[in-house]
Amino acid sequence: MNDGFLLCSTVDNVDSKTINNIKVMKTKKFVLSESEMPTAWYNIVADMPNKPLPCLDPKTKQPVTFESMSRIFGEELVKQELSTERYIEIPEQVQDLYKIWRPTPVVRAYNLERMLDTPAKIYFKNEGTSPAGSHKPNTAIPQAYYNAKQGIKYLATETGGGQWGSAMSLACQYFNIDLRVYMVKVSCQQKPYRKLLMNAWGANVIPSPSDTTRFGRAVLAEDPDCGGNLGMAISEAVESALEHGDTTRYCLGSVMNHVLMHQTIIGEEALKQMEMAGDDPDVVIGCFGGGSNFAGIGFPFIRRNLIEGKKTRVVAVEPASCPKLTRGEFQYDFGDTAGMTPMMPMFTLGHTFNPSSIHAGGLRYHGAGPIVSQLYKDGLMEAQSVQQLETFSAGMMFANSEGIIPAPESCHAIAVAVREAKKAKEEGKSKTILFNLSGHGMIDLYAYEQYFANNLIDHELPESEIRKAVDQLDKILK
Repeated sequence: MNDGFLLCSTVDNVDSKTINNIKVMKTKKFVLSESEMPTAWYNIVADMPNKPLPCLDPKTKQPVTFESMSRIFGEELVKQELSTERYIEIPEQVQDLYKIWRPTPVVRAYNLERMLDTPAKIYFKNEGTSPAGSHKPNTAIPQAYYNAKQGIKYLATETGGGQWGSAMSLACQYFNIDLRVYMVKVSCQQKPYRKLLMNAWGANVIPSPSDTTRFGRAVLAEDPDCGGNLGMAISEAVESALEHGDTTRYCLGSVMNHVLMHQTIIGEEALKQMEMAGDDPDVVIGCFGGGSNFAGIGFPFIRRNLIEGKKTRVVAVEPASCPKLTRGEFQYDFGDTAGMTPMMPMFTLGHTFNPSSIHAGGLRYHGAGPIVSQLYKDGLMEAQSVQQLETFSAGMMFANSEGIIPAPESCHAIAVAVREAKKAKEEGKSKTILFNLSGHGMIDLYAYEQYFANNLIDHELPESEIRKAVDQLDKILK
């Protein structure tokens, strides 16, 4: 099977004229059976030529220990965070829950190809088929599982666009865990149905910054109209978890290695599916906030580059209004605004940086995960930034050709896939493009309403705004 074509191999009792009239059928979706679903997550640390620098305890400035990390995260998750094993087996109970929506399909975007009149072949991995509508349950399920196994009864987390909060709410229902979600206030206002989805799965959703934490109250005292950001929401969630003792832990939706590792089931499936299609991507693309869906699609392909000498380009796409990879600096920084998390080696805009209120709320984060940061520093992946209007334009192309309304975050990956397809046309060369559709946008229609009404703008981020936050970072290691 090549180039997506499926041919009839045997036809009995049919004359030659009829055979000639039988249409060749193109395969649209490449779907694995449940028995073919990967049974292990991939830990890219095992194969990195330069291992990431250690995270540091914010009080001692020394590498974090298992004990200090375990006060915030579930113990098994900390073991995975610190592991250098190449593969971590997926527990059977987690595999069973994955099967509610996994394996997810790889889809050939024939209609988008025709719309762009490109010689490129475009595929996408559709992670919007999960109950929460995004890739986020890939790590929410195991995080809830390991915490429940440890006897944890309460979890706290944050969410930007609401995809992570929705996924964690769903996961906690399966394991009878109470969940408190600090949702970035501007996203809570823009996406009320995300909040309702979390409420439907039993979560308590609190717009952040809030008056329920010391940090939230301090922010509101300084700026009562603050719309919040992911760094602030993380601070509130971590504070909430630490104050509720041994029965409560914090869960994170991106950035850290155990989270990124859980997402690699995406790329592990995609490798098999591209083989089914008789094709191999020249470029693999994922949108980028902290790194979860990008790592999920990209890390297994980077493994092939490292081990097999493949030359697949792997591209992270971030908002031009929050360009931590393309305009940030590689330094130790906090993962949250208040400085409560471990200090991480990352490309960052500074933990006090407050990005503009774009509709891709899940990408409004100041830093890149340590693993991604090291890979980018070593030139083992690429990064591009895209303005908001270009992403929505690409999202509408995709919706009008492939019929799926994408999440605003996913539109960033689509925009660069469109760029690559147009470049192939200009050069007169074929190329194979694979991008991760991290989620659908059916609960993000307000963003599209604003786009149709011409109410969205491109935010030009001055260098002075970046320098204001980045220049403060030298102080945190002293």
